[in-house]
Amino acid sequence: MSELHKCQDPSKIADTDPQNVLPSRSTSVLSSVLSGFDRPRLVILIFLAAFAAWFLSPEETSSLSHSYAVCSSSGARIYTVDHVVPNAQCLVVDGSLILDIGSLDDIMARWVARGRLRSSLQIRYLDKSSIVVPGLSDSHGHILEYGASRQLLLESAKTIKDTVALVRQHILDNDDILNDPSKFVEGSGWDHTSWPVEEWPTSDDLDMDPIVRGRPVILQSKDGHAFWLSKEIFALNSPWPLEIEGGVIMKDSSGNPSGVVLDKAQDLVQKPAPTEQDLLRRFDATVKDVLSYGLTSVHDAGFNPVSLEFFTRQAAAGNLPFRIYGMRYFNENDPYWGNLSEPIINAGDGRLNARSVKIFADGALRSGGAALHEPYHDNPHTKGFMRVDPKVLADVVPKFLRDGWQVNIHAIGDYANGVVLDTFEAALKDVDITALRPRLEHAQILTQSDLERVGKLGVISSIQPTHAISDMWFAEERLGPERVKGLYAFRSLLDHGSRLAIGSDFPVEDMNPLAGFHAAITRLSPEGQSPNGPSGWFPEQRLTRMEALRGMTIDAAYASFTEDSLGSLVPGKRADYVVLSQDIMAVPVDQILSTKVQATVIDGRVAFEQV
Repeated sequence: MSELHKCQDPSKIADTDPQNVLPSRSTSVLSSVLSGFDRPRLVILIFLAAFAAWFLSPEETSSLSHSYAVCSSSGARIYTVDHVVPNAQCLVVDGSLILDIGSLDDIMARWVARGRLRSSLQIRYLDKSSIVVPGLSDSHGHILEYGASRQLLLESAKTIKDTVALVRQHILDNDDILNDPSKFVEGSGWDHTSWPVEEWPTSDDLDMDPIVRGRPVILQSKDGHAFWLSKEIFALNSPWPLEIEGGVIMKDSSGNPSGVVLDKAQDLVQKPAPTEQDLLRRFDATVKDVLSYGLTSVHDAGFNPVSLEFFTRQAAAGNLPFRIYGMRYFNENDPYWGNLSEPIINAGDGRLNARSVKIFADGALRSGGAALHEPYHDNPHTKGFMRVDPKVLADVVPKFLRDGWQVNIHAIGDYANGVVLDTFEAALKDVDITALRPRLEHAQILTQSDLERVGKLGVISSIQPTHAISDMWFAEERLGPERVKGLYAFRSLLDHGSRLAIGSDFPVEDMNPLAGFHAAITRLSPEGQSPNGPSGWFPEQRLTRMEALRGMTIDAAYASFTEDSLGSLVPGKRADYVVLSQDIMAVPVDQILSTKVQATVIDGRVAFEQV
């Protein structure tokens, strides 16, 4: 947004016009002009220049009045995501709420009709190319895990050797780890499906490096469903069971753990509990990226007891810079708690909600743990596995719904999705679905009949478009040419009546919501590629731009029970909005990812950059 459209004196604000603002001058130009004046005039000019510098300073520009308007100088460049007034020229903010929306003439007339002076409304103008959209939501992310993952990122490594080299360098770069061989080394992001030879790494691979050897090392895979462990970790957590329900402990030819554990087997690995300082450092790392990407709300897909308590403390202290909708983690080995614990609703002045439960039905496609009806095309010896017994789902889901909890179930494979939908169908008979709003987290592979059933049941599909463009390179090999057609079938889900809540699953994928927006409407990689060429991967499953924007705004708000206060720019709602440098609803698709966030505003106040 242009800093030059600000006016400090309220009596001048109504007359603010881009054409009336003096252009800034460079020092060299100013010097040449001043050289032609005598000393008295020079003193006066220096005083005026100093006053102008104060008057037009960024610090002053960033100060917003209690009430103000954001307007485009021409045209209606504010996307409200409201069917009554879909586009507007101006947005009026009063405190933390949206007061009005409309053309400049209309909002000014209504302002005066409220008994206020025209000159009392501060007006900020957008840059010519900029737009405003409602605050963006990520409907499936992992806040503290993202912060932790920033410590040792492994995604750039393209071989096992490269990955071990990154671990080695991390140890060398951190004296506290280098000088203490007992200190845990944790990293994340390795992806064996992207390596030239798709193979699982081993503990022996880590031991090949003398700096890494003998240390407790835990490296989480890109999809979060596998640990690559050092021999020291296996020793610290021994004895290991021969098998574990809902998980896999990979073995070598001698029957000993080889180095990788999947899904519920990860629960067997004991790690040092994070300190408060660790949690704060992780949260701070996430906050910076969340706000810089224009996210005003994040649905955290897995509050464990530690993170739940941490965010509750932060909300009570007023230390949540963005809105968090938490899903409490379900552990089938713990006693049922739905009738013993109260949902958290609008704590910290609406910044924290935790009124849902997250249950894992199966594993992930990338690691071969997604539960399928038929064997994997590239591994006919397995169909994947369920992480929870269907009988457990049938028992606890109705209880959680009865006790007022939204139930959000991770389901990847077509078998897992079918089991979850069976459970929902039985539990949702003769109930008000809008009061319960169950969600399928991921909803990746569904049979044709289940694609139709999702909408009929009123189940929300929480989808991640960037997963589609990551998985498209190996999906057909893994599933076969027919079954792959039901993978990431966003258009089919929407056309059959399911509401789509869009997220990224960060840190698994890029947090940037515009990456998800681009993937949803193009089915192309950021470079414009796909296995099917430039038309996109199964282009018939693309969303329109407005459908994608709704999935990140009003439909995400519906999925978190906040559509009455968030998700669209309507009078009476919270003033959460984002200023983007160009019109993502109109520019060519290959320009979308060059869009910059110029301002992120929450409750009417600037949280990132400036208005």
